[in-house]
Amino acid sequence: MARALECAAAAGFRGEVPVGAVLVSGERLVAESHNRTVTDADPTGHAEMYVLRRGAALQGDFRLIDAVLYVTLEPCAMCAGAIVLARVPRVVFGASDPKAGMAGSLGNLLQDPRLNHRCDVTPGILADRSAALLRRFFRARRGAGAGGA
Repeated sequence: MARALECAAAAGFRGEVPVGAVLVSGERLVAESHNRTVTDADPTGHAEMYVLRRGAALQGDFRLIDAVLYVTLEPCAMCAGAIVLARVPRVVFGASDPKAGMAGSLGNLLQDPRLNHRCDVTPGILADRSAALLRRFFRARRGAGAGGA
């Protein structure tokens, strides 16, 4: 999770919402990324999506059945859907997202018994640090917008 936080901080420095993700298989770091929606002009440019794509490409299979996904913010509906489709067995996340989180806050796609796959979910790991990155980012963004720039 510490590496995911580093990725999130890098996103913030680039003007992206500071969310980072890493995909691990065993002791091996498979992929890491941060949000890139602004940089890539891509609404699907979430950190989770990049690491899932990279992990699947490296493995040559969309099923990531031996992986653990670490992400600094609770996955949204899009990311949660992709995680289920990739058959990721475990998701560990930092801060909860009461407005868009689909791993227990707003809904729970990751553990919905109606779907063909469910993930083990470990919430709240380094949540304070994850939430602090987000608060600082949005506070600075609101401050910059207040001056009319």
